[in-house]
Amino acid sequence: MHDAYEPVPILEKLPLQIDCLAAWEDWLLVGTKPGHLLQYRIKKDAGTNRFEVTLEKSNKNFSKKIQQLYVVSQYKILVSLLENNIHVHDLLTFQQITVVTKARGATLFACDLQQPASGEAKLRMCVTVKKKLQMYYWKDREFHELQGDFAAPDIPKSMAWCENSICVGFKRDYYLIRMDGRGSIKELFPTGKQLEPLVAPLADGKVAVGQDDLTVVLNEEGVCTQKCALNWTDIPVAMEHQPPYIIAVLPRYVEIRTLEPRLLVQSVELQRPRFITSAGPNIVYVASNHFVWRLVPVSIASQIRQLLQDKQFELALQLAMKDDSDGDKKQQMHHIQNLYAFNLFCQKRFDDSMQVFAKLGTDPTHVIGLYPDLLPSEYRKQLHYPNPLPTLSGAELEKAHLALIDYLTQKRSHLVKQLNDSDPSTTSPLMEGTPTIKSRKKLLQIIDTTLLKCYLHTNVALVSPLLRLENNHCHIEESEYVLKKAHKYSELIILYEKKGLHQKALQVLLDQSTKANSPLKGHERTVQYLQRLGVENMGIIFEFSPWVLKTCAEDGLKIFTEDLPEVEALPRDKVLNFLKEGFKELAVPYLEHIIHVWDETGPEFHNVLIQLYLERVQALMKQYLSSLPQGVSAVAAGQEEGQLGEFRNKLLNFLEISSNYEPARLISDFPFDGLLEERALLLGRMGKHEQALFIYVHILNDTHMAEEYCHKHYDCLADGSKDVYLSLLRMYLSPPDVHCLGPIKMELSEPQANLQAALQVLELHHSKLNNTKAINLLPANTQINEIRVFLESVLEEKAQRKRYNQVLKSLLQAEFLRVQEERIFHQQVKCVITEEKTCRVCKKKIGNSAFARYPNGVVVHYFCCKDRSVCPTEQ
Repeated sequence: MHDAYEPVPILEKLPLQIDCLAAWEDWLLVGTKPGHLLQYRIKKDAGTNRFEVTLEKSNKNFSKKIQQLYVVSQYKILVSLLENNIHVHDLLTFQQITVVTKARGATLFACDLQQPASGEAKLRMCVTVKKKLQMYYWKDREFHELQGDFAAPDIPKSMAWCENSICVGFKRDYYLIRMDGRGSIKELFPTGKQLEPLVAPLADGKVAVGQDDLTVVLNEEGVCTQKCALNWTDIPVAMEHQPPYIIAVLPRYVEIRTLEPRLLVQSVELQRPRFITSAGPNIVYVASNHFVWRLVPVSIASQIRQLLQDKQFELALQLAMKDDSDGDKKQQMHHIQNLYAFNLFCQKRFDDSMQVFAKLGTDPTHVIGLYPDLLPSEYRKQLHYPNPLPTLSGAELEKAHLALIDYLTQKRSHLVKQLNDSDPSTTSPLMEGTPTIKSRKKLLQIIDTTLLKCYLHTNVALVSPLLRLENNHCHIEESEYVLKKAHKYSELIILYEKKGLHQKALQVLLDQSTKANSPLKGHERTVQYLQRLGVENMGIIFEFSPWVLKTCAEDGLKIFTEDLPEVEALPRDKVLNFLKEGFKELAVPYLEHIIHVWDETGPEFHNVLIQLYLERVQALMKQYLSSLPQGVSAVAAGQEEGQLGEFRNKLLNFLEISSNYEPARLISDFPFDGLLEERALLLGRMGKHEQALFIYVHILNDTHMAEEYCHKHYDCLADGSKDVYLSLLRMYLSPPDVHCLGPIKMELSEPQANLQAALQVLELHHSKLNNTKAINLLPANTQINEIRVFLESVLEEKAQRKRYNQVLKSLLQAEFLRVQEERIFHQQVKCVITEEKTCRVCKKKIGNSAFARYPNGVVVHYFCCKDRSVCPTEQ
């Protein structure tokens, strides 16, 4: 408890009994039992709590009975209940202005002055006449009916306006009557054991309703707005609201309480108080039958000092908001709120504390400093707090960390949005004189690092998402230390990766790969990490991939072949050189992948793949030939068993299907004593068909392969390939010297002519041969009978071609004649446009305008021809 008001006597031992009070500004009206109306002027002495009281007017003939007074200073009127009727007097002269004649027999009235932000004030009045409620409004110095009368269930004993409702207290129950045009009534609750019900209006448009020694606050819907009722030490008889205090007159003293927080502030002992009234903020009068006191508020500064000592920060804050003194109101409120938030933390109400700190804009480092082991010790020593901090451990510490996480997450979001602002951060200290951090980046670094520590204490699953944030500002060394201490190596890898410390990350992966219980055991995470590094980190990839390639070549190769944009973008020439230098056996699968899967067309890669195939085939071929028993010849190319057959097939297929290698550069790499099938393919790709056919016909003695070769290379439109069958014929009939192939290191017999094979070519492929040249190649002693089939076929083909051309000529002639006939027919039709010719659509003359004629002879303007396929007369 503290002293909020000081009672000062105003009138003592008044000879007349007081029945009612009203006040405004420096004036006090006292209505007495004999019907006298007394007007006092009350002036406060400067610097003291003494008052100069002057009786300005005494109207002994005001009325026989003064029951109720209400001053409306805005209209300079006094509304009073005199002898059970409503009278209105001039406030300055007490001259009667009007009497509400319909309200004769009234027992109670309640006024409501609505003061809008702009415009004139509006005065409403509710009057009780027996069991009826009459509604009036003030206009043109007269009260007018607002709406029809309301029927009440009993005679009202107490009432007050509540926005657009009226709360009425009857003998046994309270009701709420809505001013919605229908007068809907809502029963609230019983009045209790008290003799008279009590309804008092509050400053915020609500009403306080009494039930014995309890008081509840209701809104215009009749809903209680406070969690708990006010509990007085006795039954109140009257009540006045002076925010943040609510003052109640009890039978033996005046009690002062607050609604939020619910506190008993002060008890003021007075001799049998009965009435209370207010002339505005901080002007409260209390009266008994013969005494009047004024409750003078203690200075707000004194109250706040006392409240801060008592740790009543909420009430201190409410008073600071009311304080109109010249001091820095905002700074004072901020200081109180900081103390309040700090006190909440000390009471271990962590969530409430963090919510207040968040609203205040307190420097987050000062809030973090409330917790143990979250800030660097050097910086923590610079922070000061109002009182010793509570010791936290176990479940309490976890709860505190969770509240801090919510607070820091909110602060982080706010700071990230302002990160690019040029103005410095505007955080405030928790205690004056304590240093604050102005740099937003520095604040974010501390916040993110603290969040990391809190997550490690509360929910480890949130560490990884935090570290993966693009704008993660965790302090590297501090974060590295706490993660290592907690053995969170997976999260440490994420930290290094996001900060660009790839070598550190890969070194940790290497160290952890051999530890039995580590979640990073093995090479899989290293492979994934290297795959994401991209072109700019080629050096690091080449530095850390060898151990994976040595451990598992297949998985290691995925570093360079995985279907990821970063992997596919790696410079392939550098990767190939790296593999050729240290892991030559992997160069082949790498090249196969980039050529067959990624469609690499660079000649250098195709050349290298052929060279690597060739190296493997040559090495294996040497072993194969040395293992053959004497007298046993080698099998056909690609038919060998094992790796030799596999690689030779790959070489032959690639030479055949690839169109991007450079045969002229490669042919010198192939041996002169073997791999003739491969040499033939290269010669064919170079356009040297005769040399290729020489190999098939005279060295390999395989006429089928020779014909297959011709079939693949024949192109009737290409100069180099249209005579390939003629070359084959020449190879059979007039074979060249064996040295046409160059320095072949093989023992070869002199090539012999093969007339039968030549004749077969003539018979099967005569349509692809220049017949004249082919016949000229035949030996002079060739019998006609031997080439009879060839000649018959050629002649038959020629005859067939002649017949086809004759038929085609006749058809074209017939088509020509038909077209000519159609032309003549259409040219016979004429269209004469006279001066009188009109358009069938717009009915205007055609004249010299462009026109259109339909097949049925209808003529229209060209502009009027909307649909060429439909004549307008047929629509």
